[in-house]
Amino acid sequence: MPLHAETPSLFRHGDRDAMVETLAAKIAARLEAGIAARGAASFAVSGGSTPAPLYERLSAIELDWSKVTVVLVDERWVDRGKAGSNADFVAASLLQNLAAAARFVELKTADSTPKAGLAELEKRLAIVPQPFDAIVLGMGGDGHTASWFPHAAGLSEALDPASGPLAAIRAHPSDVTGPFLDRMTLTKPALDEAGLSVLMLTGQGKLDTLEQALGEGLVEDMPVRALLRPPASNFEIHWAG
Repeated sequence: MPLHAETPSLFRHGDRDAMVETLAAKIAARLEAGIAARGAASFAVSGGSTPAPLYERLSAIELDWSKVTVVLVDERWVDRGKAGSNADFVAASLLQNLAAAARFVELKTADSTPKAGLAELEKRLAIVPQPFDAIVLGMGGDGHTASWFPHAAGLSEALDPASGPLAAIRAHPSDVTGPFLDRMTLTKPALDEAGLSVLMLTGQGKLDTLEQALGEGLVEDMPVRALLRPPASNFEIHWAG
């Protein structure tokens, strides 16, 4: 049931395995529907340890993965093979088994900064079926989601309803960002029209952070609030302890 008025439903699962099974079925159904409707589907995925079991489960589900394009929700501005690469994480956790047939669109170029690589990445994204059929999001203890970090340079562009699908971000140093301050991220307009957008959370700490985000305060302080005020009809929060 909703935590507060005009917030999305919070689905509480008995354990993390149950949450993974539920979400894998939901996402696979959305991808299959996209393939049936337009001959192709798109799936935007986040990094982090929380979704790894979900991606591993999805990789074994039978669907026509050759018609699915996987896109990163956001990426640290580091090359493949370097610490922090979300592309490496997704390749290892999702793009295996049956899902190895999916097409993968990365959000990193050879340019020195995200801003310099923005135009090329917008061209890459332009050929991806949109709106996205399914999106998996996470949330940090600082209230960020995607690479929408509190008060980051580029945050206003990422949240602007008139923005394009991508924004270059320069985050302020914190324990959450570590050394990875330069990022590329999907914007709020790119997420809003998805067939299914899931915020996947685990642990009491994330539940406490969510409760704080649902309270009073600036979006810039906890940018996940941009997804909660008010939520899109396609947006769900799933939590397990």
